[in-house]
Amino acid sequence: MMEGHQLSWPLRALVFVLMLFLLAPALLVFPISFSGDRLLSFPPSSWSFRWYQSLWQNELIISSFLTSLSLAVVVTMLSLAIAIPAVYAIIRLKTPGSEFLYNLFTAPLLLPTIVLGLAILIIFATIGLLGTFHGIVLAHLVVTLPYALRVLAVALGNVNLACEEAAASLGAGPLTVVRRVTLPMMMPGIIAATALCFLVSFDELVITLFLTGPKLTTLPVELFRYVETSADPMVACVSVLLFFFTLAIIMIIDRAMGLTQTFVR
Repeated sequence: MMEGHQLSWPLRALVFVLMLFLLAPALLVFPISFSGDRLLSFPPSSWSFRWYQSLWQNELIISSFLTSLSLAVVVTMLSLAIAIPAVYAIIRLKTPGSEFLYNLFTAPLLLPTIVLGLAILIIFATIGLLGTFHGIVLAHLVVTLPYALRVLAVALGNVNLACEEAAASLGAGPLTVVRRVTLPMMMPGIIAATALCFLVSFDELVITLFLTGPKLTTLPVELFRYVETSADPMVACVSVLLFFFTLAIIMIIDRAMGLTQTFVR
């Protein structure tokens, strides 16, 4: 991390222009969400909160949001529960075959999402996991676990081994060293992995499309199906709310640990 490094004014201006260019499509969503028109158009010919009111009355979108929320929470907890001991065994204990296991768990990052989704569909169809909550949880774990492993591997690699050895030399047992020394020093990485796993699971569309059914759907899948049949500004309303939802997660991380300490190494 480069501390005290000052960017030149031309470089700052270039970064600002690039950020504005990248955010421009997202910023257009805000005025469209307050449109009173029946169809998506910019600029709106009238202004209204009608689509926000319609959104709260849409039971499918509300229920799919709650499904995505609960799914992301479960997947995130399972990802951390698997990744933390796995990373410790790979980095610290260096068990036989640990490098092979690490490469195996992170292999899904190398595959296109549609190929991974089709493979999961074929496997789940034979064991009866299509259209089930726990089936989608397992599918999302395939995607989120590699991210958790990579982030936590970096976090554990940055933990000073001398601190663990000092705690052990003072009489602390292995579990006490992990609980009182290793995990607190890994906390920025754990928080980063938590946020990343949650957002990846909550936003996953392609794999989920293969697995959902008429009785179980997530918010990205429901929005995908909605825009196929409708072209009204309700989708813009959902986008605005998701923007603030993501911003709230980032602010919580910033309040808890600080974005620089959490994500920058």
